Amino acid sequence: MEERCCQSCGMPLGPTDEFLGTQQDGAKSEDYCKYCYENGAFTAECTMREMIDFCVQPMLDNVPGMTEESARAMMNEQFPKLKRWRA
Repeated sequence: MEERCCQSCGMPLGPTDEFLGTQQDGAKSEDYCKYCYENGAFTAECTMREMIDFCVQPMLDNVPGMTEESARAMMNEQFPKLKRWRA
């Protein structure tokens, strides 16, 4: 089974609902993490480029050996495929 990821920032959502954002009615969002989506709305209005800039440091902090260049390259390839950023 493919691992679920946030359709805004790409963060792995894990096997539980611990990291899931919430809909306006309090239900868990199946698409977005709690950092990107709360009460049925995105927590930050930003461009895809701004989201990538924001996500570089957390990726470097959580992926040993990752370089800024490789993190940006990976996100530039993956983010356009995420639900929030699809044209």
